Amino acid sequence: MFANAEIGIDLGTANILVYTKSKGIVLNEPSVVAIDTKTKNVVAVGQEAKEMVGKTPRNIIPIRPLKDGVIADYDITAQMLKEILKKVSKKIGVSMRKPTVVVCTPSGSTTVERRAIHNAVKSYGAKEVHLIEEPVAAAIGADLPVDEPIANVIVDIGGGTSEVGIISFGGIVSCRSVRTGGDKMDEEIIHYIRKHYNILIGERTAENLKMEIGYALIDHKEESMDIRGRDLVTGLPKTITVTSTQVQEAIKESLESILETIHATLENCPPELSGDIVDHGVTITGGGALIKGMQQWLADELHVPVHLAPNPLESVAIGTGRALKMINKLQKAAK
Repeated sequence: MFANAEIGIDLGTANILVYTKSKGIVLNEPSVVAIDTKTKNVVAVGQEAKEMVGKTPRNIIPIRPLKDGVIADYDITAQMLKEILKKVSKKIGVSMRKPTVVVCTPSGSTTVERRAIHNAVKSYGAKEVHLIEEPVAAAIGADLPVDEPIANVIVDIGGGTSEVGIISFGGIVSCRSVRTGGDKMDEEIIHYIRKHYNILIGERTAENLKMEIGYALIDHKEESMDIRGRDLVTGLPKTITVTSTQVQEAIKESLESILETIHATLENCPPELSGDIVDHGVTITGGGALIKGMQQWLADELHVPVHLAPNPLESVAIGTGRALKMINKLQKAAK
């Protein structure tokens, strides 16, 4: 039994990942909670709750308490964290009394939003709570030499936000955050299918389309996929075939918004560090980094090498865990 556990939490809009010092990533579940509206009790958390989306009776509502990378519903997030950390305790067979916790926050979050995240974790009974900015955590998790005096450019395309940061000497030199990510792309796909086919599809179907046949803005051999939705004219279920070119067209705006953010961040880079970017390039992490052709498209647009992080989906969580060792150094750099 180790009473003072040390854990890192990636409190993402789409997924929550928990990293412990001894076991690495012990939990990776969707940030969804199912609530009974009559009793206000939590019915399910994580994967179990995600499977309920769009399929529950009236009194049970699946909620995503995190929006755009920050807490939208404080009480439900606090309950979700308690349930998630209970799951972690069971998995590793250890009572996590008064853990030291490192949580990542979007670089564009306000003081109020950071305080909400801090308080939600503290309410679980954490001994100490350290907040670390998402680009720094992603860079540490992607094995970049963040504490060296060279430019490390990280692009983290998450569910709610996309973060771009230039990190040197353990601190952020220049960073931008845009509230565009995987969720926005899913919304754009739903909107596109509704507009062109008069068919309403759910979030999960849109996400599957993006993952299976979604492409960044590159030329590719067209693929297609059959999906089911509700015909808005007849009200009956209908199956249609969607092509990868259509999905590409649907998410074009989001991809261009992410590219614009990368450009804006690089424009703010000190000239001394610009040379490093030409040599070392840009590293991409997050679920959005796995969209087909993303690496090639960014390399063509930015004219620098683009690398995919070893574990794009887990980079931020691994970084928060590793940051436990270097938290003092990072805090000094942030002051």
